[in-house]
Amino acid sequence: MKFLKIIIPSLLLVVMAGCTKDFEEVNNNKNNPTSVTADLLLSGVIKNMMDRQVNEAWGIGNIVAQHHAKIQFVNEDRYGWNERNDIWNTVYDNYRNLQNVLILAKDDPSNPYYGVSLILKSWMFSLVTDAYGDVPYSEAGKAKTDGVYQPKYDKQEDIYTGILADLKKANEVLATSGTNLGGDILYGGGATGILKWRKLANSLRIRYLMRISKKKDVNADLAAIITNPASNPLFEGNGDNAELKYLAAAPNQWPLYGSRVGSFDEFRVSKTLTDRLSEINDTRINVFGRPTQKSVASGTPEIKGIPNGLSDVDALAYNGGVQGVSRVGYTFACLVCNDGNDAPPVPDAPRALWMTYAELQFLLAEAREKGMITTGNAETYYLNGINANFAYWQAVVPAAYSLNIAIPAGYLTQAKVAYAGSTDEKLAKIALQKWVALYFNGLEAWFDWRRTNMPAIVPGPANLNNNKVPVRYIYPLAAQSLNPENRAEAVKRQGGTDDLNTKMWLLQ
Repeated sequence: MKFLKIIIPSLLLVVMAGCTKDFEEVNNNKNNPTSVTADLLLSGVIKNMMDRQVNEAWGIGNIVAQHHAKIQFVNEDRYGWNERNDIWNTVYDNYRNLQNVLILAKDDPSNPYYGVSLILKSWMFSLVTDAYGDVPYSEAGKAKTDGVYQPKYDKQEDIYTGILADLKKANEVLATSGTNLGGDILYGGGATGILKWRKLANSLRIRYLMRISKKKDVNADLAAIITNPASNPLFEGNGDNAELKYLAAAPNQWPLYGSRVGSFDEFRVSKTLTDRLSEINDTRINVFGRPTQKSVASGTPEIKGIPNGLSDVDALAYNGGVQGVSRVGYTFACLVCNDGNDAPPVPDAPRALWMTYAELQFLLAEAREKGMITTGNAETYYLNGINANFAYWQAVVPAAYSLNIAIPAGYLTQAKVAYAGSTDEKLAKIALQKWVALYFNGLEAWFDWRRTNMPAIVPGPANLNNNKVPVRYIYPLAAQSLNPENRAEAVKRQGGTDDLNTKMWLLQ
């Protein structure tokens, strides 16, 4: 047998030996950290969720609430919805990071990240359950920590119980927590910021108690909050609004600022909105829409909306074509969505809305009018809401746009606005003003309409949903393969069908 002698050059041995020195340090990618601090995680969750508010409002919320309508690619406006997964994906993707914040906070009530994370968690799960119904909640996000890869879908009733409990707890722990809160791009941290987070927690409790008020008696819970403002502070003005203020420079501009003009101009002002605001001489119409290009060219500027739910052909031809239909307000426009020789829109003017003082006041007006609470005066709450929303837009819209947003003389005393009439008439006026105030606020106008059925939403003539306004999103199709048994159980529990008209617990 012949043996081969293998000779390894000495230089290669030196190189090989050198490769083992500080091996772990050399091969550690310092640009890919294994842990992230709570402040960075928090700011990312807030930014991602607030951007989703804007995009969900733009893509479907403003359409189904009939603030906007479409003139091209009109399936959303005709209720030809397939799966809409952005809320689902955004909530569950960001919940992983929020869980990491909670892990870092270690359930320590003195840590402000704990209380703030409970508020964010509550809001995030309210969005996903309001959109779909029964969803993963108690076992959500436990794949890494507990090996739960197919979480059960909790009942919506149980989810709301958890949401309200977490908001109550958040208010209580933040009352005595520290104030060192980095990454708070919503309220700025510090003692002032922590107080505003508490106000948000309690204001959200009012929203969600009213949301479930047709299913449960919530009067005592409402009274417990409202009668004890020292322990349960609420929004006191527009300065407490939960809103994300964008920056002038990319990548933190208004999310629609970089849109293509063609994509932006598929969306136009709804005739429902222009008719309702014109009927009450409401100057907020100047914020929400622009005079049609045809009317400007003729010297008689007019804001004219388009009916919802038209076919592609009819939508493009309405009022003589696109030149005869108002574009969405300049405040919300993209970089190249300016009219004529106008300057580009101000990139940091619009804001992402979570909840506002105006919304809270309308909720309190409704609760007081219905006798659900005995504190305060329904008309005062109602007028507070109207005045606050006008003041909000007056502060947001750049002065350079020269828009008239002043409350017209006699606006509050005209028959269709004045707080007078039967209880039903007063509730209808509250609902109308609240609907206006919920403009561009995610899906909230749709969620609130489902509860009150006011103001009316009438499906368009070319709708694809048997003349019904959708009441939910269908579950993501991926769940059929990734979590089939739990999804099937949820579908069965909610009525046996997974479609746009299936009534979730809130609506049954």
